[in-house]
Amino acid sequence: MNKYIEKTLDTLKKKNSNEPEFIQAAEEVLLSVEPLINNFPQYEKHGILERITEPERIITFRVPWTDDNGKVNVNRGFRVQFSNLIGPYKGGLRFDKSVNQSIMKFLAFEQIFKNTLTGLPIGGAKGGSDFDPKGKSDNEVMRFCQSFMTELYRHIGQDVDVPAGDIGVGEREIGYLFGQYKKIKNAYEGGVLTGKGLSYGGSFARKEATGYGLIYFMRELLSKEFKQTFEGKIVTISGSGNVAIYACEKAFQYGAKVVAMSDSNGCIYDKNGINLDVIKRIKEVERGRIKEYADICPGSEFYENSTEDSPIWAIKTDIALPCATQNEISLNSAKKLVANGVLAVGEGANMPATEAATEYFIANGIPLAPGKAANAGGVATSAIEMSQNSMRYYMSFDEVNAKLDNIMVYIFNSCQNAIQKYNLKNNYVAAANISAFEKLATAMIAQGIV
Repeated sequence: MNKYIEKTLDTLKKKNSNEPEFIQAAEEVLLSVEPLINNFPQYEKHGILERITEPERIITFRVPWTDDNGKVNVNRGFRVQFSNLIGPYKGGLRFDKSVNQSIMKFLAFEQIFKNTLTGLPIGGAKGGSDFDPKGKSDNEVMRFCQSFMTELYRHIGQDVDVPAGDIGVGEREIGYLFGQYKKIKNAYEGGVLTGKGLSYGGSFARKEATGYGLIYFMRELLSKEFKQTFEGKIVTISGSGNVAIYACEKAFQYGAKVVAMSDSNGCIYDKNGINLDVIKRIKEVERGRIKEYADICPGSEFYENSTEDSPIWAIKTDIALPCATQNEISLNSAKKLVANGVLAVGEGANMPATEAATEYFIANGIPLAPGKAANAGGVATSAIEMSQNSMRYYMSFDEVNAKLDNIMVYIFNSCQNAIQKYNLKNNYVAAANISAFEKLATAMIAQGIV
């Protein structure tokens, strides 16, 4: 290992020993950019690795709110503003009981590279709270969002930091957050949040963007690596939120057959192909659990989670699309997928494969499209929404979708260029990290020690 990388990682692990997710994300990037570090010794002189792995700002705050019974509850809020090297901080808000500082830092760190890969002028950030909106009434969610924004508004702005949605934060939550921001600021700053409703500044195709973008990236990968298309392929998709639903929709449009989806309780398997209308009704309208699908669709089966390994990864598939959460594919699950003949894996979630699983896929020649490249469609369309807000102009669905497609092709080509330049074979993980790192390091040197 390069001595500069080894020294930086050693220091990083000592300083952040209680943040395993952040260490995992940072280690993956630093190890994969070794060819760059070897070629450009001036990076050490400029302290690039130390600076790029230290967030510019971490904001933590108390979020008190009252439930429908009048009881006062307190949650913790976060915003990690990691880098604004190439544009205002940009990244989602996550409301989930798993949220802590390590997860926020790992997501914000990943966001720097993801946003850079899009070619758009946006920096990297992430935020959220350990508040869980599941089972809460609309009024409870509204009161929480208003309290959360009462503190967050001080740290964001359309030229400073532009949050969006993530797990637990959809159009409902963004609406409540934007309403409170507007009231506090006494100004209509449409570009301060993305993922807004179409009636007040949102963009067409934003809801579909991450899932569609994932399929656009995988379409390019299948064509390049196998000279094949989605036509006739069997696909399994973990999760059943926006990313999973619209990846499923676009995969169907390309002629694939999606046979399995999941949520935190387990997965459903339908050998005839998922009925997406039923999934949308359960998840987008009724906010229910995916096991209800098996009661509605004859011939389908529900497999409950009984171990840390989701049963979805034991299902034979051509293309696996993890779209749920971090570290959902363990080494054991990766071995099952490879043994069952998986062609390729595309990360719709952020860092859904563990470090060991990632290494296993690469060692066995399975192309793994990393989340920072493959799921960048969401933030790319958020940036398009920001542009529309600045211009006070709406683009049509087809216009936004065409731009999204072009951006995903651009990201794929950037990865391909790095693969060829550094002889990375089909290691898309290293290619994505190197491609983004080069641009970030150049910007960091140009802007001085700040």
